[in-house]
Amino acid sequence: MLEARSNATIQPPLSQAVGYVVVVVIGLIIAFVMMVLTQILKRAAGEDNKKTEMFMTANRTVRTGLTASAVISSWLWTTAMLGSSFVGYDYGVAGPFWFAAGCSPMIVFFALLGISCKRKIPEAHTSLEVVELPMQCLWFLTDYFHTTIILIIACYFSIKAFTFEGIGSIGNLYDLLNAAGQHHPVSGNKDGTYLTMTSKGGILFGILHICSNFGLVIMDTSYFIKAFSAAPSSVVPGYTIGGIAYFSIPWGLGTIMSSVALGLENQPAFPTYPRRMTSTEVSNGLVLPYAAITIAGKGGAAAILLITFMAVTSTLSAQVIAVSSILSFDVYREYFKKSASDRDIIRASHFGVIFFAAFSAGFSTMLHYVGIDLGWTLYMLGVVTCPGIFPMSFTILWRRQSKAAAILSPILVSTTGQILPCVYGTVGSALSPILYSVVITTIRPQNYNWDDFRKEKLALERLQSDLTTVQSRNPEDARDGSQLENGRPSPLDPRELKRWGRIAAFWSVATFLGHWVLWPLPMYGSNYVFGKRFFIAWVVVSIIWLWGTMLVAIFYPLLDGGVQQIKHVVHVLKEERKTKPEKTVESTSPSLPSITEGTERAKGDEGCTD
Repeated sequence: MLEARSNATIQPPLSQAVGYVVVVVIGLIIAFVMMVLTQILKRAAGEDNKKTEMFMTANRTVRTGLTASAVISSWLWTTAMLGSSFVGYDYGVAGPFWFAAGCSPMIVFFALLGISCKRKIPEAHTSLEVVELPMQCLWFLTDYFHTTIILIIACYFSIKAFTFEGIGSIGNLYDLLNAAGQHHPVSGNKDGTYLTMTSKGGILFGILHICSNFGLVIMDTSYFIKAFSAAPSSVVPGYTIGGIAYFSIPWGLGTIMSSVALGLENQPAFPTYPRRMTSTEVSNGLVLPYAAITIAGKGGAAAILLITFMAVTSTLSAQVIAVSSILSFDVYREYFKKSASDRDIIRASHFGVIFFAAFSAGFSTMLHYVGIDLGWTLYMLGVVTCPGIFPMSFTILWRRQSKAAAILSPILVSTTGQILPCVYGTVGSALSPILYSVVITTIRPQNYNWDDFRKEKLALERLQSDLTTVQSRNPEDARDGSQLENGRPSPLDPRELKRWGRIAAFWSVATFLGHWVLWPLPMYGSNYVFGKRFFIAWVVVSIIWLWGTMLVAIFYPLLDGGVQQIKHVVHVLKEERKTKPEKTVESTSPSLPSITEGTERAKGDEGCTD
């Protein structure tokens, strides 16, 4: 039950049993389906998740469509949906736009980091391996499933809002939003209206948000794992398409649902009627649920519960894989057992999954009981995540950055940033390491040779019995740069990777200029207040973009080799059925197929996304 300051209570629209059905029953169904798919892919395509290269990086063959879908999924945090509606309620149409503009440029920018990693350390599994040197296929399919459900529901709300009798059309929504601005003017907005990009609070949030999100992306190992998992020709297109497509989700959904909440807040259908939402309710992220309940009743509440569950499981699964990868590769293999086998790495990773799941559950519970809400998270997170942006980027892109600069710059700035207000703290945390890294590196430059990256043997490769073990990390063994065997990736064409690097740099700059500079800033400076026709066009474009994102996320992976992979799996299973009676019954515990066998069985297919 949600309590307001007026002591009025809001009855929960769904019973507790519904929550258990969604969390437990649907969770078990998804887990069962993924386990079945694991066995099918192992038998039909040789994709054995008991081999570390497949479990962690899907043998580095994920194609563009599934990469783009996974990138979208990685940023479908609950904050993307709840937070965009929250800032829309506070700042009007400027809020969701700045939320979206703070996400897409740095997602596309990561394509540049990703292709740089492919060039300089193609066998890495985690971002810490990248830092250390100079100083899973089902995971993607799970992302695809979660993203599909969330985007279908988001598109449903984009249409349902205008079929609700209290709204009826985008023009009527404009009238409701205009009236809301007259009754409750927004401090810092032009004429106090919700219908303007000239919003002081909105642009301050935009500055804070893009800095915070650069920190979140660059310091998130799950993004590096996706880059390592993708085929070289898929990294840049996948991240670029995913980043540009993602823009529509917080923009479209946040604009529509926050406008619905503001416009219908004074009507009996709204859950808090006759009062407005309290600041606590808004900061807790209840704008989206209340708007959904208003236009769709219990069905809307169930839909929000479902997309919240999907968003949490999708993004948390990425973090679980990322943390378990760090614990298994960067801790266990590096400091405890350098000759760890596949079985050892997988076991350590499983322990990492259990540890991080328990830790994250306990930590989240602690945050809830101490009163940390969505608003605090959005405003303060950048102070913590931003110090590592430029040290990490320089580590990958600048050969002269020293180990001291990479380590000391974040420490120096985290201390200075935390004493400032959120915006200044976040900007200071993000930008100060530029000075610190350059100064420290100038004093003690390292001048690292990028060729040493490619000499490092990080992939698990040598076959011993039914398990693969770590090849000795001896630079002498890699001097010839010959074709790598038994699971290691083939050498990559440096000229082709440089070409992709230039393409990534172009799209990084173009996305930032388009989404953050050329589009919103002139509107901010013009003091323009939306007219009805302009607002209709604004909403229509966001809806079209949102539906386009859904089509890209759902159908592009299928067209980009997915249909062929399904046909291949069906064909192999049929062949197995035909030959099964002729085969002798084997032991119930057969040894695992080697990587070479798996490769032969999957010959003709590009990877797990085909």
